[in-house]
Amino acid sequence: MGTSGYKDILPGVKWAVKLVTIFASLPGFAASVTVNAKDPLGNPLQDLVVWAVPKEGPAPSRARPGMVEQRNKAFIPLVTVVQAGTLVNFPNRDEIRHHVYSFSPARRFEIKLYAGTPADPILFDKSGEVVLGCNIHDHMIAYIYVVDSPWFAKSDKDGIARIEGLPAGDYDIHAWHYAQDARPAPLGVKLRADEAGVAAFAVGRRPMPPRPTAK
Repeated sequence: MGTSGYKDILPGVKWAVKLVTIFASLPGFAASVTVNAKDPLGNPLQDLVVWAVPKEGPAPSRARPGMVEQRNKAFIPLVTVVQAGTLVNFPNRDEIRHHVYSFSPARRFEIKLYAGTPADPILFDKSGEVVLGCNIHDHMIAYIYVVDSPWFAKSDKDGIARIEGLPAGDYDIHAWHYAQDARPAPLGVKLRADEAGVAAFAVGRRPMPPRPTAK
C-alpha cells in the first residue's frame, strides 16, 4: 500500500480512537468493585463503609446533598457516607424537638433545639468519622463518615457493598466500620473499563453496649 493509501486510512483510525474513548467514558463502560464484608467469624458485616481512591492523581469532586433524618427518636440511617464538600440536611420528622450536635474533630457543629428542617444544611468538608448525638435524647447516636472520593458504598445486611462508576485504573479500596477494633488495611485493585472487580474485608469488632431504645 502506498503512502497515499495510509493517508486515506488515518482519518478513519483517528475517528475510531475517538469513538473508543467516548464509549469508554460512558456509564456502561465503567468498572465496579463488589466488596464482601465479614467479621472474623465469617458472619456478614453490615454498615461497612468502603471507598476507592486512585493510586495516581486526586479523585474528582462530585459531592451531592445528603440527609440524616430524626424519626421515632432515632437517627436514620445509623451510618451515612458522603464525599468531602457535601451539604447534609437534618430534618426532624418527630413531633418533638431535637438538639443535634457533634464534637468530632472532622466536623464540630450544633443545631440547637428545633422542629422541622433547619434552614441551613451542615457542610462536611473534612474527611473522617463524625459521631452524631442529640442533647435531649441520650440514646440517639449515629455516624457520618466523610471520604475523599466520589466512589463509595456501604455494606447491606448480607455484608455486600458495590462501588460503581469507576474509570479504568489502579485503586486502593479503603474500609471503615463504626465498631472496628482496628482500621483495615486498604486493598489494591487494578481495573479495566467495564470490569467487575472483587474485594473482601474481615473486620474485627470491639465490644459495644447495645443501642438504647427510645423512651
